[in-house]
Amino acid sequence: MSKNGRIYDITRPLAPGCIVYPGDIVPGFAQEDHGNYLITEIRISSHSGTHIDAPSHYLEMGASVDQIPLTHLMGWCRVIDLTHVQGEIKKSDLEEKIRGAKKVLLKTSFSERNEFVEDYPSFGIEAAEFLAARRIHCVGTDAPSIEEYKCNGSVHRTLLSAGMVIIEMLDLWRIPEGDYWMIALPLRLSGLDGSPCRVLLFEGWEVEPPSWTLYEVQ
Repeated sequence: MSKNGRIYDITRPLAPGCIVYPGDIVPGFAQEDHGNYLITEIRISSHSGTHIDAPSHYLEMGASVDQIPLTHLMGWCRVIDLTHVQGEIKKSDLEEKIRGAKKVLLKTSFSERNEFVEDYPSFGIEAAEFLAARRIHCVGTDAPSIEEYKCNGSVHRTLLSAGMVIIEMLDLWRIPEGDYWMIALPLRLSGLDGSPCRVLLFEGWEVEPPSWTLYEVQ
């Protein structure tokens, strides 16, 4: 990175009072004082806060969150400013902005909100099919879901069937449109359909980082 590089944490705080999708588990934390140390019981869902949807979230035979290729969650990504879009995000809102990108994060008019609303910006099936055809590796949104409230799951299934990773509930209100180096890592939850995650954007790369080989230590 350059000497003027910046790191943006685009993860929403996971804490009591955070936004909860209707019907999901309300996060709870019970801290216990054991004298010379503290320990906390945590109650959350696999889709609490900023989180990753694994294919198995909607696909019966889909990969679980620990099976997602890390290359889909690390690398160059493009933040696209869609704060002017109300309601359905369409193909026409995306096609001129994603050229050359394999990972895209959508900054929507839901930015800065701290409570759930039903009319958040979301994908229609046309936009989902467009990204699937472009073989996008990862799509993220700062809205509660990539799909509209009271949906039938068709947008999720279209994206996940194409091998895409979905990140929801990002914090993008401070982030200008442009290209960044992204790291988005879920917990290694064996066999589960999703996971809370920490997502970072790096600004200031001067050269392409070296290609990596993943070695798993069992």
